[in-house]
Amino acid sequence: MNQMNVNIGGKADRSYEIYIGEEILDRVGMILARDGRAQRYVIVTDTHIDALHGARVQAALEKLDLRVDRITVPPGEEAKGIETVLTVTERLTALGADRQTVLIALGGGVVGDLTGFAASIYLRGIPVIQLPTTLLAQVDSSIGGKTGVDTAAGKNLLGTFNQPKGVFIDIAFLKTLPDEQIRSGLAEVIKYGIIESPELLDDLEGAVAKGNLRETAFLERIIAAACRIKKGIVELDERDRGLRRILNFGHTVGHAVEAASGYALSHGESVAIGMVAAARLSERLHGLPAGDAARISAIIRSVGLPDRIPAEMDLEDIFSRLSVDKKKEGGMIHFVMIRKLGTPFVNGGIPEGILRDALKGLKP
Repeated sequence: MNQMNVNIGGKADRSYEIYIGEEILDRVGMILARDGRAQRYVIVTDTHIDALHGARVQAALEKLDLRVDRITVPPGEEAKGIETVLTVTERLTALGADRQTVLIALGGGVVGDLTGFAASIYLRGIPVIQLPTTLLAQVDSSIGGKTGVDTAAGKNLLGTFNQPKGVFIDIAFLKTLPDEQIRSGLAEVIKYGIIESPELLDDLEGAVAKGNLRETAFLERIIAAACRIKKGIVELDERDRGLRRILNFGHTVGHAVEAASGYALSHGESVAIGMVAAARLSERLHGLPAGDAARISAIIRSVGLPDRIPAEMDLEDIFSRLSVDKKKEGGMIHFVMIRKLGTPFVNGGIPEGILRDALKGLKP
């Protein structure tokens, strides 16, 4: 089992371990029982994940004499709102949860984000553990403490920074994922390759050529690499004030596209489109070699992700959503650009005309 520490400011009470392996549920229970972290645990999951894994995860923990309850929420991005958070907190109250209770977020990014948010506000804060079941959550959203829920105006406009007490990544969960969710997670892996480690892109291209994208050894390797990159950035900039912004490569346009699609496009599909837009802007404005921009589009297509905005989508809707981006400061939207692969930076804004041209160029 792979293990790495996320060191937040050198403070033991805010730092935590990431564990990565296959079929590690028994060890999850052993670690929680050994640490004596809580008097009880409450698993928060969606109804789809609960049917697949809920009883099995609860049984694995109860085998170690841990007291465990489960709360389920509806699946999908549409459930990621404040109403769902209130439902979770009301259920916690009904269960008699107190400050000795730990929440376990069992699911993908939606469950992880809303459970982390609920934990941060219930009784002014109780601990949360992340047990991600999707590739996207395993390589990205379960690490770093960002929580959030969506509003009608946009994605994650309400949220907190709430570091988990541990992250347990069981690759066995990925066996039940449909291919489209594997692809969605690969979008974030591609992002890490672009901003930090071009060797990850080499690995991805090799796996595509061999048809090995679902091979356990490959998945464990890229998950561990992504986690090391993410944890290193979070350790240096926990609250997104500087360096951590590079993790938003592709996300500024991606979040706008995702919301404008009514979440018909997945997060990974939307970020893939956003990364192509960022690459084109980087090529036009900051000298990104044309070959690098072309490679980014090619690898996105090779794993089955889109590199174009769907024809039926309204560009004006995308622009309007960019105007309420939560990363906007002083009327300026900050974009993450790259000068070459592995060399990202934050651009202080892009002229509207150039941004419009770039997005128009992504329409089929």
